[in-house]
Amino acid sequence: MSNASLSPLPASDRPDVAARLRDALLGASFTADGLLELLGAPAYAALARSEIVPALRATRGDTPLELLVRLFLLQQPVPHARVAEVLPVDACLDSGWLERAGASSGDVVATVDVRPYGGPRGEDWFIVSDLGCAVGGAGGIGRRDEGVVLGVGGASTTLAGITVRTPVSSALDLGTGSGIQALHAAQHATRVTATDVNPRALHITALTLALSGAQAPDLREGSLFEPVRGDETYDLIVSNPPFVISPGARLTYRDGGMGGDDLCRTLVQQAGERLNQGGFAQFLANWQHVEGEDWTDRLRSWVPSGCDAWVVQREVQDVTQYAELWLRDAGDHREDPAEYQARYDAWLDEFEARKTQAVGFGWITLRKTGAAVPSVTVEEWPHPVEQPLGETVRAHFDRLDWLRSHDDAALLATHFELAAEVVQEQVGLPGAEDPEHVVLRQHRGMRRATKVDTVGAGFAGVCDGTMSAGRILDAIAQLVGEDPVLLRDRTPAQIRLLVEQGFLEPVA
Repeated sequence: MSNASLSPLPASDRPDVAARLRDALLGASFTADGLLELLGAPAYAALARSEIVPALRATRGDTPLELLVRLFLLQQPVPHARVAEVLPVDACLDSGWLERAGASSGDVVATVDVRPYGGPRGEDWFIVSDLGCAVGGAGGIGRRDEGVVLGVGGASTTLAGITVRTPVSSALDLGTGSGIQALHAAQHATRVTATDVNPRALHITALTLALSGAQAPDLREGSLFEPVRGDETYDLIVSNPPFVISPGARLTYRDGGMGGDDLCRTLVQQAGERLNQGGFAQFLANWQHVEGEDWTDRLRSWVPSGCDAWVVQREVQDVTQYAELWLRDAGDHREDPAEYQARYDAWLDEFEARKTQAVGFGWITLRKTGAAVPSVTVEEWPHPVEQPLGETVRAHFDRLDWLRSHDDAALLATHFELAAEVVQEQVGLPGAEDPEHVVLRQHRGMRRATKVDTVGAGFAGVCDGTMSAGRILDAIAQLVGEDPVLLRDRTPAQIRLLVEQGFLEPVA
């Protein structure tokens, strides 16, 4: 398919117009907070599902904000004279942000969707996307145009939330799409490079950053790491790639065009050589659950040498659920039933040929360490978490570094504190003298829960930084009548797990 049915894009080389348009939008409170106040929570949430009827009902007045919502979010024609009272309308027409609704019409329409987006520190940003595509990823948008560029969806915000946000010299947004990851990176990276195989996406990324008042990134066209020059390396690499495992490559924004999960595997494996020491690479990905193969082993095989890794599987769908999800994303369920069935069969044929029983979705984080024995954690955690998680991700790898540099003797000499907002739960039959088991539960970050024995529970309960781990174990041994030498010998593994998962923190 071509981009022939897609609207012409505004000029990306007119930052003066983008700046004037931005000022006008902000002046009319066309912001995330302004929309929430105008529309109310239900209509605002409906917009995130690409449902516009509640917002249409809420914008039947004639205020500047209502006019802008109808124009840029609901794609309604608006009288030229009214727009001229709010926006630099002639400049927007000349540069392509707006166009006339018809030769004899006095109305104008938007050529792109412009959606307010609140930054992590309260910034007022704007995400540009193709008309009707403001919500990205499995939204049932039904646009078949090969080069269509979606806006911000759940996957985009998930990646933005888990990304480590320490100041860096260089960042790479691979497969930039509408530019949301590049926009975030521009706030803490001196130099941002954004790539995409779709030139339309690069154009829209330039519009997103210009309209949001951010520094323009270095835009490069190409697949995976092809646009990266010979010896270029980065402190941060992020990617929300076209990870959908599908038969063929119908839609550029979601279908990678490689067989199975090869695109995600290639992306992860090649990232290691493009990272600076201490740098992070963070991806969203899908992976196959293959008959006769442990999925965790599959993911471990992807990790490049010299990198620690943390892989979190957030969701698993059987092949029928997965096929239906993405068939609906393309709008195939609204087409001829026979054609829908044929496409469904093609997906299942592809999975059957690859012995794929299910598909996992999750996050992959690499950190370049050069360690002789890398740490690779692959786990399933489908439970609710507290976003943003960037600081939690950074702390996870810091704890791995600490554990790697402390043998058991050093561990037992360390003073620990119980992390903030960790609670203890005892589970057992009512009236029983002793609990069946004890659970430590976090109420922040990953919100983990881990089962501990009575020694582990007692140890965690008295960790306030005043005594070393060894002295605490000696006291516990005396209380329970156990040999302190044996207790010191068998407990470090449990302490290490509690440190790795963030329940215990070493006291400096």
